[in-house]
Amino acid sequence: MPLSPPAARKELHLRQVEVRGYQREDGLWDIEGRLVDTKTYGFDNFDRGHIGPGEPVHQMLLRLTLDDELMIHDAEAVTEESPYHVCKAVGPNFERLKGIRIGAGWRRQVQAAVGGAQGCTHLVELLGPMATTAYQTIWPVVARKREAAGKTWKSKPKTIDTCHAYASDGPVVKRLWPEFYTGS
Repeated sequence: MPLSPPAARKELHLRQVEVRGYQREDGLWDIEGRLVDTKTYGFDNFDRGHIGPGEPVHQMLLRLTLDDELMIHDAEAVTEESPYHVCKAVGPNFERLKGIRIGAGWRRQVQAAVGGAQGCTHLVELLGPMATTAYQTIWPVVARKREAAGKTWKSKPKTIDTCHAYASDGPVVKRLWPEFYTGS
């Protein structure tokens, strides 16, 4: 079912977020994110001069290299376009994400490493969809390997209770992981 019809309006801003997950030949994983902001109108900018309609105001790239346990082995950030020249200098700070695992406490650890003036609001925002994409890229492959090897789940899978579909008392958990089902 689509959204209800909107009121009369005029588009002014477009943010595009694209995230891709890759399986590497060395056994690690790359998650690459791209964020692009554009306006439907042109405007003057102190650092860049005139930014035309459809020209990127922000264009940022971020790559995380992870292992099967979602531990970050490498992080690289690049700002190709921004409203201020100084924005490009923050990229190397994202290497501070090395050694952080996507999971419980993820957002708090990201904020400690690259939050506020030591990072970039837009690149930090991009890490949210990248974390989700990491799960969606890595988890199915790891789960299939476990099943093929005949391994059972010794502890509760990390996806349980992360959303409505994976509620521990719901039908999906009952079907996929009956040993961790908590319903009646």
